[in-house]
Amino acid sequence: MAVDTAPPPVITAPARKDSAFTGLWFALPFLIVYAVFLIWPILSGLWSSLFNTSLAGGDVEFLGLGNYAEMARDGAVWDSLWNTLLFTILSTPPLVLAGLGMALLAHRARRTGWLLRFAFFMPFLMPVTVVALIWLWIYQSDFGLLNAVVEFFGGEKVAWIQDERTAMAAVVLCTLWWTVGFNFLLYLAALQGIPRELHEAAAVDGAGPGQRLWRITLPLLRRTTGLILVLQLIASLKIFDQVYLLNEGAAAPVTRPLIQYVYEQGFTSYRIGYASAISYLLFLIIILVAFAQFKIFPAGRDD
Repeated sequence: MAVDTAPPPVITAPARKDSAFTGLWFALPFLIVYAVFLIWPILSGLWSSLFNTSLAGGDVEFLGLGNYAEMARDGAVWDSLWNTLLFTILSTPPLVLAGLGMALLAHRARRTGWLLRFAFFMPFLMPVTVVALIWLWIYQSDFGLLNAVVEFFGGEKVAWIQDERTAMAAVVLCTLWWTVGFNFLLYLAALQGIPRELHEAAAVDGAGPGQRLWRITLPLLRRTTGLILVLQLIASLKIFDQVYLLNEGAAAPVTRPLIQYVYEQGFTSYRIGYASAISYLLFLIIILVAFAQFKIFPAGRDD
């Protein structure tokens, strides 16, 4: 019987150049959308910041760095920036810690876990206008729910939004109730990805619930915590909607964030060039914060 000794057919891989162009065609629709809706607005806004441009029309004057020089002398810019940073400092720790605590509670609950998941995440699904309306009624000076509780315990009524001593805390509390559900969801997904065998083995070795939380759960949640911190800091630095609606569109120097001042300069005073310059100050801060967070929580490392 004859044995076929012919060598097997050689299958050649496609040329690297052709495969690279094939991948480019698949990515091209995204690249077009990315360039039109992100890259072009960034470059266009940077170009506008060099001119004295107005929505009301008129002559366009090239100022160079004049808008940035004016911004450096504008005290309202730095007051608004301080309000933004203060809100970020006050809101980020409770939003992260509350999200973690709620996730741990919902993850350990067996019979009522579905109810806790629904209750914790539902406020996040509400539009900001509804959230602001709810909290305006709660903070209402004359017949609001919060003042009713204060009066029940013998206190005096407080103008929560208008009072400089409580305005920022009122915004933080509203934001915490509204947005903590997103952090809760991320933490819950991470907790469900931790192998149960690790906790069972630690329990067999005599580790209590506190030790398992500190030595197993929290270290394995480190990357998730880094992601949540980055997202939360960026979201807090971009605060605008709830402050604007809680103040019913009025300028509130105590709580006015930087984006609201950009809005006032661009769409109330019609100074698009100056508003663009201020917005790039916030853009630079967000880039620096995100870079610092990624340095503290580098990708691919859990130690």
